[in-house]
Amino acid sequence: MQEVFNKRITLVKDKRKNIVLGVTASIAIYKACDIVRRLKDEGFYVSVVMSPEAEKFIQPIVFQSLSGNKVYRGLFEDQGAWEIEHISLAEKADLVLVAPATANIIAKIAGGICDDLLTCVICATKAKILIAPAMNENMLKNKITQSNIAKLKSLGHKFIEPKTGKLACGKIGSGCLASVEEIIKEVERNLAT
Repeated sequence: MQEVFNKRITLVKDKRKNIVLGVTASIAIYKACDIVRRLKDEGFYVSVVMSPEAEKFIQPIVFQSLSGNKVYRGLFEDQGAWEIEHISLAEKADLVLVAPATANIIAKIAGGICDDLLTCVICATKAKILIAPAMNENMLKNKITQSNIAKLKSLGHKFIEPKTGKLACGKIGSGCLASVEEIIKEVERNLAT
């Protein structure tokens, strides 16, 4: 009886959706902690991929504790691994969410630059990509950033628009990360279609 129960649990686990959460170096990174917690509460399996700069804001152990999974950080982090991490993460993802997404990561994705684990996962995946920008209003409104966003939208990437609020510089403007509730709703909506 226990064996049947364990097999059933395994089958249920296998049907959970896999979210790869890309976390980049924005002051809004603290909200990524709540995003992980909320995704887990909704039953998603969450794999966090941190950009190297993101570690200046939050230590990987925080995301490991919240997700209950290994946090992926570098292309050549685990020399002894039998799998190519960026490919295995790309293949298992049902959705890749980048939150917060800096102007830098948006530019790299738009340019096809693959110089870290997160950009390699994004380039290799066939999963839907959902991007939640968070940056200073001047950076967000920069013509190059807007061009990069337009290009990615034309390629089918989805964006969760930033909101207006108090920015890290102390001014009020657009560029604040969307609310965690809105991000979770967009994840669910994009997985349902």
